[in-house]
This record gives sequence, structure tokens and C-alpha cells, in this order.
Amino acid sequence: MTFPSYFEAFDARQMLADYPVGDAFTQRYTGMSRDELFAIQDRQFRRLMQRGWQIPFYQRLWGQAGIEPGDIQGLADITKLPVYDKSDLMASIADHPPFGDFAGIDMRDPSRAPSIFHTTSGTTGRPQALLFGPKGREITNLLVGRMYRWQGLQPSDVIQSVYGHGMINGGHYIREAVTHFTNSLFLSAGTGIETRSLGQVNLMADFGVTVLVGFVDYIRKLADTAVAEQLLDRINIRMIVGHLGTEDRASVEAAWGGAKAFDWYGVGDTGSIAGEGPERDGLYVWEDAQYLELLDIDSGQPVAPGETGDMVVTCLFKDDVAPCIRFNTHDITHELTGTNATGMAFKRIAGFKGRSDNMVKLRGINVFPHAIGALIENRSDLTGEFVCRVVRDPASQRDDMTVTLESRGGTDTGELAELMRRGLGVEVQVDLVAPGGTAALTQIEVRQKPIRLIDERGL
Repeated sequence: MTFPSYFEAFDARQMLADYPVGDAFTQRYTGMSRDELFAIQDRQFRRLMQRGWQIPFYQRLWGQAGIEPGDIQGLADITKLPVYDKSDLMASIADHPPFGDFAGIDMRDPSRAPSIFHTTSGTTGRPQALLFGPKGREITNLLVGRMYRWQGLQPSDVIQSVYGHGMINGGHYIREAVTHFTNSLFLSAGTGIETRSLGQVNLMADFGVTVLVGFVDYIRKLADTAVAEQLLDRINIRMIVGHLGTEDRASVEAAWGGAKAFDWYGVGDTGSIAGEGPERDGLYVWEDAQYLELLDIDSGQPVAPGETGDMVVTCLFKDDVAPCIRFNTHDITHELTGTNATGMAFKRIAGFKGRSDNMVKLRGINVFPHAIGALIENRSDLTGEFVCRVVRDPASQRDDMTVTLESRGGTDTGELAELMRRGLGVEVQVDLVAPGGTAALTQIEVRQKPIRLIDERGL
């Protein structure tokens, strides 16, 4: 039987020409005009739309909105298309199990191109199927490897990853990014349940790890383990690349002896969407591959520059398997205005600021639990770990939030409650526990993304 192998299914040389890496990346996009960049995006979008019309999921989604193929002439017409989110994908899977009808491939066809199958972590509910074709997969890998190199990753570096494996995409995709598009040595340690924290820090010491990648909550916790095991003097971490969001950059850098921390953002369906450059002046959107819109949480209309909105993503490159056209991540951010420090043509965002579908409305005020990380930064009395619990009084129907934070001692509860009131715009109750006291609730040892909100209102 004849069928295409992985690297026969796409043109790797053309991929590198279309999405350059290393010096070729900065040379192409430094000083490029926004009009030139839009022309690159528009060509990809037209090809992407042709693929989209072949897929039942989009035929149904667009047809229900009254959209016909001739209605979308190019990227300028993208706002005519409806957005969709994870609930639509999960409905597709329920109606067309087990993969849904959004991938555009027939898994029973032996002549189909190779497919890569993973799932999401299930942070917001049941894990979702993720399917990639060889081209789409390698470009998602490339975007991360290219980002690491731009941030300063060197061939002499040894990288340790604490991203999870199993069915979850994260750890596998980061390994592929580093091994395919950098020349650094890669240690795939995984989460704390795959390689216990003691084993993690011993790996760092024994193999000369210089770069850590993963979720910053666990990376920060590993520094405490290194101190407890008296291994910190044998470990020389110079660079950390994770998902800082509103978390405390300063604390994770200090925990690892002044290592330089970089932020980036992406989701399982899209791969990397944006990341910091060497100057760390905001997250640059990879606009040669991703088209990012910021839409008002309530109206769905574009927000003005600088205003907060839902991140809605179109993967311009993903025209083989499971195209992604106006996917609402429900993660919120705002665009950074003004001149950037690198001369790159790409626009910048502030990074992950919370989830619009994880927002709590308390007495008319929108509260995003992840914003608490920014409020407690640079405090030596706190570990940076916290969890929020929301309850509703059955008699008054009043909603209240309790924020439980880990304290090393000496914390003034009243002062901290006032800080929360000013920062969040609404009064919340503050409880303090000893270091490690939130771990059972956040599940930081076993989850890639710790739980920050426990909603007990039964809504």
C-alpha cells in the first residue's frame, strides 16, 4: 500500500522560506511596513478560506450565518464570519464522535496524510481532541523554536521542560519545537507527577541545565525544592520561558538567582500566538502566521487599541488539518500602543490577563482571579501561590469571594485585604495559610495549569 509519510506530506524548505527562523526572521520583519505584512496575511487567508469551505464544521457554521463563498473576498472581510469557541468544537465531537467534523480528514482513509492526535489539558472542562497535519504541526513547532532563539536561546544551552505529556499536547510539542528548530540539548522532565520535584532539581544539577520552560507556578516551586535540597549552588539557570501572564516575573527571577524570565501565549488549538522578544517590551503577535483580533466580551465588536477584549485567533498557516478560523479563546488582553524597541512590524499585546468565561461578577464589578498575581508581586512575605473561592448566600443571593494566600509569616491580613479591594475594585475576604497550604486546592503538583478559582455557587 502506498501512502505519504510525515515529511513527504509537506515541503519543509518552502515552510522555512515562508516562516524564517533565526537571523532571517529578524531581517525580514524588522522595518517591514504594515501594508506589506497585511499582503502576506491576505494571501494566506484566501488559501485558508478555500480549505475552510471543504470542511463540514465550517460549512454548517457559516451557512447558519447566511455566509456564502463569494461573500468573503479577503482578509478585510473576516469580520463577516461568525466566531466559534470550544463549546462548538465539543458539540461537533458529541455529534460526530470521537473526533468531530472540524478536522477535514477521514480517519478511515488509508491514503490520507499522516495525522497527529493529542488532547487539551481539560482546564475548562472535558479534554478536547486536537488534530494536526504535518504542515500545521511543524509550523506550530517552528513558531516556538523561533521565539526561543529570538529571546536568546543558544546552542550551548541545556533546556529542561516541565510541560506535561501523556495525551496532553504541551510537552510533546515543546520537545518537537526545541529538537527541530534549535540546536540546544533538551531534557523532557515533564510535570511533578512524571518526574518528582526532587528528581527535577537533580536533573538540573547533574546535566547543567541553563534554561527552564513551562508554567511559572511550578518552576517557582522547584526553586524552593532546590534550596531545601541544598542544590541551588550547583544549578545555573540563566533563562526561564513560561506563561507569566499576571504572575510575578520578579519573584521567579529572584527564586532562580536572577535568571531572565520571558512570557509567551498560546492555546492548544492554535499553537504559539505571541511571545516576548529580547527587549521584553510586550508580547509580539506572530502576524506572519496568526491573525489576532480583540473583541469586546459582551458585544463581540472590535475594541479600540489599548482596550481589553477576548483574543480571537485565525491560524493563517493551518490549511491542512483542523483549520482555525476566528476561534474565540476567551482569554483576555489588550494591545500595546506606541513604538516597540525592536523595530519589528508585528503588533504587541500585554499577555494573558484572565479568562472572560472565568470572570466573577461581584456586586457589579468584573473580577478576574488571575489578576491577583500582579497585586501580590514583589512581596517577600508571600510565596505567590493563591486560590479563590466564590460562594452565594442562599438568603440574600449575595456572592462573596475568599482569597486564600500562602504566607511565609509577618503578613498583615487587614493590609492585604485593603490591597485586594483597591486592586480588584471590590471587597473580598483574605485568608492566610502556610507555604504549601494551597497545593491541595490548586493541584500545582499534578496539573499543568493550577486551579485559581473554585466556584461553589452551583450556577
